[in-house]
Amino acid sequence: MRLGTRSPNEFIQLLNQKNEGIQKKCLEKITHLTKMIDTKVMLGDATITEQKTFDPKLVMGYLQKINDSLKDWSVHDVSISNNEDLRRIFTKFEIMEGSYLISGHISIQFHVLLYYKPDQRVIDCQKELAEIVDLTKNKERELSDNSDQFVLNKLKEMGYKDFDHQKLFEVFYENDEFREKVYAEIEKDAGVDFKELSEKKTKLFNELDSLLIETYQTSPVLIDDARLVSGEEGCLCTIDLEFVKNEIKEGLFDPRKMSDPVKKNILKRLDEFEKIIN
Repeated sequence: MRLGTRSPNEFIQLLNQKNEGIQKKCLEKITHLTKMIDTKVMLGDATITEQKTFDPKLVMGYLQKINDSLKDWSVHDVSISNNEDLRRIFTKFEIMEGSYLISGHISIQFHVLLYYKPDQRVIDCQKELAEIVDLTKNKERELSDNSDQFVLNKLKEMGYKDFDHQKLFEVFYENDEFREKVYAEIEKDAGVDFKELSEKKTKLFNELDSLLIETYQTSPVLIDDARLVSGEEGCLCTIDLEFVKNEIKEGLFDPRKMSDPVKKNILKRLDEFEKIIN
């Protein structure tokens, strides 16, 4: 049974009130921890601008503090999902009271936006990449437009004088080593080492990746499981109460059959939890 679900039972209504107070305090805390600050970033066109962000480590620290304070509870490690542009920091915890399992789940879901650090090296890398792309594009076009003639000329220089286009295709198709040797000679004469340029381009792209910074965006609202799964930003704070019999959990049970001591202990657990998150 998810607390917050409507019920005519007075005890469940009381639990719902407790749950509402817990959710309110949890949202207040998460909202405070995700308060936006300004940071300088660089756009792809080298424009420097300010972007708002928050520090996810503050949220992780807060959830870890909750876990550390839940002494008698079974807790899951604070975790963070690692999707590209949508992240989630979450933890779960549970405890048995009599035959009833109290389980909780707190999550914050947020989007990640990538920018460059405001660093001159970003501009330098982009300039070097542009020069490499222009050079290789021009040379590749030149070689492509005249490829057959380039090859025939090179073969004549290497002593092969009686090749026509059909014979050229057959030899190149059947002899990989010979084909690679001829193209290596052509690239050498073209004055461009395509392999070296390709390696340099990869290195520059990797360096640009190292100059990326993440910024984080979320919304100060409570969301439910459905909105969490659909990718909405916000905070999730849920508490479930289940009856356990023969290690089987049952979400539907008759609260009138609960003993007074168990009810008292469940209320006590929720009161303790509310103090911890506050």
